[in-house]
Amino acid sequence: MRYFILIFLLTGLFHSYPVKAQSEFCGITNGSFKPGESITLKVYYRLSGVYVGAGEATFNCLLEKLGGKDVYHVIGEGKTYRAYDWFFKVRDRYESYIDTASMRPLKFVRNVNEGGYKIYNNVTFDQTQHIATSTNGTFKVPECVQDVISAVFYARNINFDKYKVNDKIPFTMFLDDQVYNIYIRYLGKEVIDTRYGKFRAIRFKPLLIKGTMFEGGEQMDVWVSDDPNKVPLRIQSAISVGSIVVDMIDYKNLRYPFTSLVGKR
Repeated sequence: MRYFILIFLLTGLFHSYPVKAQSEFCGITNGSFKPGESITLKVYYRLSGVYVGAGEATFNCLLEKLGGKDVYHVIGEGKTYRAYDWFFKVRDRYESYIDTASMRPLKFVRNVNEGGYKIYNNVTFDQTQHIATSTNGTFKVPECVQDVISAVFYARNINFDKYKVNDKIPFTMFLDDQVYNIYIRYLGKEVIDTRYGKFRAIRFKPLLIKGTMFEGGEQMDVWVSDDPNKVPLRIQSAISVGSIVVDMIDYKNLRYPFTSLVGKR
């Protein structure tokens, strides 16, 4: 995913937007996930009016050391099933090394192949000097900058109860050697039926840049579990060749009981 979030698997780039970054992404401590967590999502393409399972995305969290610091090593991988590679082949791997104390990224690796579009970038963040050194050069970055994976795991710790419907939650992200001022729009809470089961969920929209797969604007909806885990449950979006639905289909080692699950299929 070029994206997100779920951002996360076959993602699209967030849209740059002229909003001032708030302190929400500066200083949060992790209270939603733990090392050993694994989440699997299945990607469904809408073809000829029918949704077909065409790929999967996985997120695995490990606890490691980097430069003497404890880090969450989060690995996100997305791929289409081989039977659908003819349609739009995806082989993506994202890695983020997140400082456990500050929840800010120290290193980010992006290695993607989406329909023949290939990118490799290895980024090291100096969060003290506010510098990002990538495969292509050195860049000045703002305080509290995130990468595409760290932003997802950071956002899982947001207290949405203090926001009103349609509030925007802005932050800055470094991707493709550029800094983006972006936001997610909080849309409230609702009950959602997924292919795994029925959940109480939190819904929001990221603003997207038009890219290789995703249309621009607020075309994507994201639902996460309305419990302390804030697990991504469903992502739904229009894409350049139709539309997709991405549902959580498996999980392991969540930090808390999955209390948002109303009933499993």
